[in-house]
Amino acid sequence: MTSGISIHCLETLVAPDQLQQLGEVLVDCVDGGASVSFMAGLSMARALAFWQQVAQQVQQGERALLVAQDASGHIVGTVQLALSQPDNQPHRADVNKLLVHRCARQRGVGEALMRAAEDLARARGKTLLVLDTASDAAERLYLRTGWLMCGHIPCFALMPDGSPTGTTILYKPLTISAPGP
Repeated sequence: MTSGISIHCLETLVAPDQLQQLGEVLVDCVDGGASVSFMAGLSMARALAFWQQVAQQVQQGERALLVAQDASGHIVGTVQLALSQPDNQPHRADVNKLLVHRCARQRGVGEALMRAAEDLARARGKTLLVLDTASDAAERLYLRTGWLMCGHIPCFALMPDGSPTGTTILYKPLTISAPGP
């Protein structure tokens, strides 16, 4: 299903071409109506500024950035793990901005990114992941992959066109494998 797609964690300074590709994915998702904290008409400059902030957080170890690349190495999807949490919550991470370019949807990219994010969270010693989503399609993906629904908050945010939308809060307990003998 994800033939030709590879998932990578960008743990160093994000290169300018990667920022550009991430910007293209974000703009495409917003143009397609995704509720991901941005309004319709998102400029590439604003998208690049967002990704530069993310890159700084990655450099500081506060956030992990995973990308899905096609066979040519072009970024077609991404997801983030917010690793830096309050002192009383070191066991958890938040999943942010699962984005898949419309040209790469329905190919298992979102699921592959989520599985990679879960694996990375386990490797970092996290035992709980939390996220929220406004999309029915994304919610179905999360539920299909073992996420549990906490509840729904109506009128939580605005869709890119300005219409109100609710959000669904989900969580996933993770098991950490004990090291072998």
